[in-house]
Amino acid sequence: MPKYEQISNEIRRRIKEGVYSPDEPIPDEISLAEEFGYSRMTVKRALDVLVSEGLLYRKRGHGTFIVKSAMLDGLVNVVSNETLGLTSLLKGRKVTSKIITFEVLFPSDEVAAHLCIDMNTPVYHLIRLRNVDGEPYVIERTYMPVHLIPGLNETVLHGSIYRYITQELGLTIAGSHRKIRADKPNELDRQYLQCAPDDPVLELEQVGFLNNGEPFEYSFSRHRYDKFVFVTVSTRR
Repeated sequence: MPKYEQISNEIRRRIKEGVYSPDEPIPDEISLAEEFGYSRMTVKRALDVLVSEGLLYRKRGHGTFIVKSAMLDGLVNVVSNETLGLTSLLKGRKVTSKIITFEVLFPSDEVAAHLCIDMNTPVYHLIRLRNVDGEPYVIERTYMPVHLIPGLNETVLHGSIYRYITQELGLTIAGSHRKIRADKPNELDRQYLQCAPDDPVLELEQVGFLNNGEPFEYSFSRHRYDKFVFVTVSTRR
């Protein structure tokens, strides 16, 4: 096994077992090189692997941090270069939103765990139908901490939430952890996506996080099977 893989395996184990605090940067490359007895370049390559897996992120001038939501057991990562909302993904096409549910509530155990908050922290709960050029494409069920994304209202929901977060609130979206699965259509899918009872639905479960590692979104996007294709690219190192 290459040296950098030995290091990345050990750091991955430490992340999963909570050896490093999620609120502090992990040891820097020089310290890790001294600890493992390898060159700084070897350590950097090991950290690059963990960054590409979505376990770590680098914050210029501050160090390398753990992505908090990556510490949840069973989380499956689909790595991409950017996290884009539907509006940005489909530039040049008319994307509109129909608000089905918009409320503030206290999160369940599951939602609180994915957002790294306690159950007494209020969250937005919203369900939107997203239409593209007048056709139903996706139903989004989203939870966001109110304190982290203040001022969310119906005007924002009819447009791009990600644009509001980045341009109006000045926050930086760093990436996401995703699970992609096939499912049978539920009542909302049949009503709003116009799915037949035997149509498959593609569900994307996602935890989005900011550049400080704090989760800002836990969402489920249910797509018509004939409207979306998810593509990932793998490269040899």
